[in-house]
Amino acid sequence: MNKTSKMKNYVVALCLIGMLSTGFTLVGEKGFQEPTILEKVANANGFENWQKVEELRFTFNVDRDTTHFERSWVWHPKTNDITAISADTLMYNWADMDSIAYKTNGGFINDKYWLLAPFQLIWDADNITHSHVAQAEAPIGKKTMQKLTIVYGNEGGYTPGDAYDFYFGDDLTVQEWVFRKSNQEEPSMMTTWEDYEDMNGLKLAKMHQMPGSNFKLYFTGVSVK
Repeated sequence: MNKTSKMKNYVVALCLIGMLSTGFTLVGEKGFQEPTILEKVANANGFENWQKVEELRFTFNVDRDTTHFERSWVWHPKTNDITAISADTLMYNWADMDSIAYKTNGGFINDKYWLLAPFQLIWDADNITHSHVAQAEAPIGKKTMQKLTIVYGNEGGYTPGDAYDFYFGDDLTVQEWVFRKSNQEEPSMMTTWEDYEDMNGLKLAKMHQMPGSNFKLYFTGVSVK
């Protein structure tokens, strides 16, 4: 190989390294593609480390006025074995659910969504449409933030057709969100995203509060292995 050829290869290598370091993804013959806003938000919350997770434990809690509700879960994501811990412990696998497991799994899907919603942007990408604006007023804090809206398809899942509005700053960490049942215009629920903790590379918000109420949804006993 002559000096000219070596120099060309060296320049190409530098270009590849530079583009990869700025967050671009190599996609074969199509060249380089910037990550979508869904991927950016998910990765800002640690999604790239999810592949290392062997076990996730958590307790989902809701306090409303003087009442308290909780349920605990153990999830092995590589095998999708799930344990529901309550008065009657139930173990099941997503690949083989009877009617009891299917009903129980509805609770797990809900609770997991609250804990890992930024990751669901990737997991559910084939069943959602999305839009993104760089500046919008967040409904709770009234600050100007980025807004990402996702709408689920009308078929499949436990709550088809629902919509969510995520609000976040330049660090892409979710600060507030709005749930809109069946994609209705008016909010069905809005809460904060607070008390973030880094657990083995996963950035998890453990507290959600609703303005003007005694409602508090939070997580305890969170463990990531």
